[in-house]
Amino acid sequence: MNTKGKITEVFESVQGEGIYIGEEQIFVRFFGCNLECKYCDTKLDSFKEYEPQELLNEINLHRNGQHSIAFTGGEPLLQKDFLKEALRLTSGEGFTNYLETNGTLPEALEEVIEHVHIVAMDMKLPSSTWLSSFWEEHRRFLKIASRKEVFLKAIICETTEEDDFRECVKLIKEINKSAVLVLQPNDFDRLARVIEKLKKFKSISRKENVTACVIAQMHKAAGLR
Repeated sequence: MNTKGKITEVFESVQGEGIYIGEEQIFVRFFGCNLECKYCDTKLDSFKEYEPQELLNEINLHRNGQHSIAFTGGEPLLQKDFLKEALRLTSGEGFTNYLETNGTLPEALEEVIEHVHIVAMDMKLPSSTWLSSFWEEHRRFLKIASRKEVFLKAIICETTEEDDFRECVKLIKEINKSAVLVLQPNDFDRLARVIEKLKKFKSISRKENVTACVIAQMHKAAGLR
């Protein structure tokens, strides 16, 4: 019996975040998330159910030489059984699979990593999310993700504390010191306050020999999805 997946939408656009900014992708947005970060800008209230082959058929309708398929959300790893089969099918069709994830479900990642090519992993800093910390989950997640190409993203807010950022840098140095850390300013905060933090955090990264770059959400500025 095929596992069905809850998908909010499938569409073509340009990647607006991280180190692959500007690349054309097919986006598959999964319904549901295990977190409620204070800065979340993705509100999902509906979905369509797909069997894995049905999703592949839908993806193929959008295929036009794009760089990759962005499996995003929500949190795709909440539907790991369906995701695993979908990744297997798309990989078999020659697609590059790009997984956007909050980095808190290492056991689920372990089950699907074979068919993932690129992992875009969030680092959830507690003073940014206003949630509890996920350092141990992030540590295990990054170890698994590092079998493939991986980069990290941290949302920087007015509330983001230096101690949290230093813990983030420490974790990267421990697990995968070559992984790039993207610092993404929170759109909902006052830019001037966030810029000061970005400057400070870039300096800390440089001193700790961790590669960090500041990349805003460019798709919003360009009026793209």
